[in-house]
Amino acid sequence: MSIKNDNRPIGVYDSGLGGLSVWRELHAKLPNESLTYLADGANCPYGGRAKEEIRSFADQAVGKLIAEGAKMVVVACNTATAAAIDFLRAKYADTPIVGMEPAVKPAAMATRTGVVGVLATAGSLGGDLFLRTSARYADRAKFVTAVGEGFVEIVEDSQESTPETEEVVRRVVEPLLEAEADQIVLGCTHYPFLREVIEKVIGERDVTVIDPAPAVARRVEQLLDEFNIRASKENQAHYEFLTFAETDYLNRLKKKAANIILR
Repeated sequence: MSIKNDNRPIGVYDSGLGGLSVWRELHAKLPNESLTYLADGANCPYGGRAKEEIRSFADQAVGKLIAEGAKMVVVACNTATAAAIDFLRAKYADTPIVGMEPAVKPAAMATRTGVVGVLATAGSLGGDLFLRTSARYADRAKFVTAVGEGFVEIVEDSQESTPETEEVVRRVVEPLLEAEADQIVLGCTHYPFLREVIEKVIGERDVTVIDPAPAVARRVEQLLDEFNIRASKENQAHYEFLTFAETDYLNRLKKKAANIILR
């Protein structure tokens, strides 16, 4: 197969700022690939919304990214993936679309206590994708779940390092630890921004925190090769940021992305 360079950007979409945890992995792993990130912002958070409403938001966002020239779209939102991924792949069949897989399999394979904790939104935990995947590995692990109440709002407001945040995280995570979970899956792309706080709550316990973002970046790389749409090695990547919210939100988005690059 001859190599066909495609310097169009990869589109990345989330309800808000959380998908930057996936954007960060793509930025690091694929330095020649341009990225266009769309944060809905106007409708965030998605966690408690109806499936049909989320699907409408996702349709609008993915359509916008494709109109902006995206050669592939990453739905970097677990809730939107759970509600809309099949619909999106059917409607935009000419564009490769990557969703967020709940990292249940690696957690189930690695657990020593037989208990896996899953932190996610209510929409993700009630979605067919999580229910099917967890059922598939039910013979290997017991899954204990918790909704990260307030987690998305904390990340959206960039309040990850406050004492109040630690208390919010502790209330959610400690029951998983008391249930003897030795693997904690981060089932929302906002949650990796709270990883340091989660690990502080875990303390000296032998517990592994699993962020699915690296696996998503690997899948994107596989599809770039499968569809023969890698950017050229000489391509100077550019990064664009879009939102359906106001200018202030766009500025916050750009600031958080810049901080990621500088870290």
